[in-house]
Order: sequence, then C-alpha cells, then structure tokens
Amino acid sequence: MKPFTYESADSADALAELEPGASDRYLAGGTNLVDLMKHEIEQPARLLDISRLEYNDIDQTQAGLRIGALVTNTALASDRRVRADWSVLSQALLSGATVQLRNRATTAGNLLQRTRCYYFYDTARPCNKRNPGEGCSAVGGFTRIHAIFGASDSCIATHPSDMAVAMMALDAEVITLNSAGDSRRLGLDEFYKAPGDRPDIESELRSGEWITHVELPSSPGGTQIYRKVRDRSSYAFALVSVACVLRMEGDRIADIRLALGGVAHKPWRARKAEAAMKGEVASEALFESAVNAELDMARSYGGNDFKIPLARRTLLAVLRDAESACRRSANKANDIEQGS
Repeated sequence: MKPFTYESADSADALAELEPGASDRYLAGGTNLVDLMKHEIEQPARLLDISRLEYNDIDQTQAGLRIGALVTNTALASDRRVRADWSVLSQALLSGATVQLRNRATTAGNLLQRTRCYYFYDTARPCNKRNPGEGCSAVGGFTRIHAIFGASDSCIATHPSDMAVAMMALDAEVITLNSAGDSRRLGLDEFYKAPGDRPDIESELRSGEWITHVELPSSPGGTQIYRKVRDRSSYAFALVSVACVLRMEGDRIADIRLALGGVAHKPWRARKAEAAMKGEVASEALFESAVNAELDMARSYGGNDFKIPLARRTLLAVLRDAESACRRSANKANDIEQGS
C-alpha cells in the first residue's frame, strides 16, 4: 500500500476547510475504497474521513423520504417506513453483500462504488476506467459480466450496486454540497455519466463536492419487486436484476417503473418498456412487446450474449408476478369492502 495522510472532519464546515485535491479521497464505510487501495487501483495522497459528519438520519418529509449520505445499508433496509412504502429498496439492499458489509457500507458509498470488471482490478492489463487512453481489455476479452446497454468502445463495464437499481426505479435524487456552500440536486439518472471516451469519470460530482443526502419522492404504492439473478444464491453481484413498481387501476397499468442492474454503466431505467405499457390493459402480449422494445437497444459482446435472453425472461417473470400481486391486492380490497 502506498503511503498516504489521514485527516478527519467532524462537521461540514471542517470538511470544507480541508480543501480536497484531485488525488484525495473521502472515506466513510470504506467497504470499496479500502479494497481498491489494497489493489493499488486507488492511490490517494490523503484520506478525508467523513464518517463523523451529521448525514446519518432518515427523515420523512412532505415530499417523501430524505436519506443521509452516511446512513448504513443495514439501517436503510430495516427502516420501517422503507419496508412499508419503498419496499423495493429494502429488498434490493438485503439481496446484496453480507450483513457485516451492510453494517458498514453507506448510502452515498453504495452509489459511488466502482465496477467489479476483472480487468479493472488487474493492474497488469490495460483499462480505460483505471488509466484513460490505455485501452479496454474487456473488448475482445472475457465479457460474461459486462454491459449490454450504454457501453462505448472505451468501456463495457457495469455498475455493481443493487441499492442504486431500486433507487433508479423510485426516481431518487442526489443532493450535493461543495466547500463554498453551494448545493446541487441531480436526478439519479443524470448523476451517472456515460462512459464515452472517458469512462474514468463516472458521475457528475465535481472536485471538492460530496453527497449529503438522497431524496425519494412520495411512495409510488402498488406492487414493488426486486429480483436478482446471479451465479450463486448469496453474496454475488447481479448478472441481471430488475426493480419493478407496478400500480394498476382495474385492468389498466396506471404506473410502471422498471430499472435493470448488471447490464450497464449505471442502473438502467427501462423507459421504452415503461412508455409502451403505461395506460394499457395488462396482458402477456403487452409485456412481451414492451420488453422486446427495450431490448432492441441491447448489444452483447460474445461472452455475455446470454444476458439479453436472461434479461427478457427476468423482466417478463417480474411483470407477471407484479400483475398477479396487484390483482390479488385488488380482490382482497373488494372482499373487505363487500364484507363491511
């Protein structure tokens, strides 16, 4: 491990005075950063410990839910409001990592974790995400875990988060702050940058800017499902995952949110599929047409060809289950109403 200095901030004002440089890194839970430092992928000159800052509350607001950047994955997954009204988020969090990691990993750190691409972690191989302009070893290499959406000739790596997939389906917004006291609000979809020819620049965060909160709008209600397909049943990253929020009015789809994980540089919002289904009468033919419209944009790279049919099957299975759950809920409500 390369030598580095360490400083701790106990308030946002103290953090602002530290004036982070380009080679400095913020440290919170450290569940990803410490590993990257051990592999000499990240070699910060200074670590700025932000784990004592005040961003560790989950607050209900008139608009929805305000989640502090330092709220642990365990605290977020177990929060009664999250489990009741934003349950897809709790499901996603509980599907990822071990209990020990969830006890340390933070909300902001989860959003900002780096890819698990084999070549990114192998410093003997070229990687544009690690060293811009060096080349992408995954293109033409072993691509089983790689992207089918949003990739470029410079990078086909995927984002590994489960939590972020659910937050994408919930229309989450990221709140940031910089040392000058300026705050920004970014939709999660716009927070992540496409790889282009600079895949090392992964988000819209600027130098000296940090995440303070993530905000969720009011609960979308309906049926919420998170399904993760992986090589083994526990503690593995998704090959394909789906976050689904479905609300029906009678036979029609009143609202549908779909996001996929394991398939792109960020959680992939399936907007073409959503647009094809919203307001329509739910049916198997509608689901198949909508899913096919989304997957028409997919591109595979040999070793991950299986991801396209896997994504299709997973999306269809989740949509069928969500529709059935909505109908059961409606029938139960009718039975209660008639009984009263």
